[in-house]
Amino acid sequence: MITAAEFDRLADLPVDDPAGDMTPYLDLSKARRPGREVQRLNVDFPVDLQRAIDREARHIGVTRQAFIKLRMSDTLTNTLGRRLP
Repeated sequence: MITAAEFDRLADLPVDDPAGDMTPYLDLSKARRPGREVQRLNVDFPVDLQRAIDREARHIGVTRQAFIKLRMSDTLTNTLGRRLP
């Protein structure tokens, strides 16, 4: 635990100063990204499509889930003409 004054002093250090790393003082288990709540989805894919997804995911070095998220985000971004929030 640190005092509020020490917390403020660390927060005022330059970003590239390793002494200003405040991570040890934060409880990241409760960190949230407002507007980025997660909703679990179940999606059924034909086996051929799943195999193609797995092949492409391996090719770029990501998990199946990450690949699907990347492709969905790219597709929506291109369709909407803007980045998603």
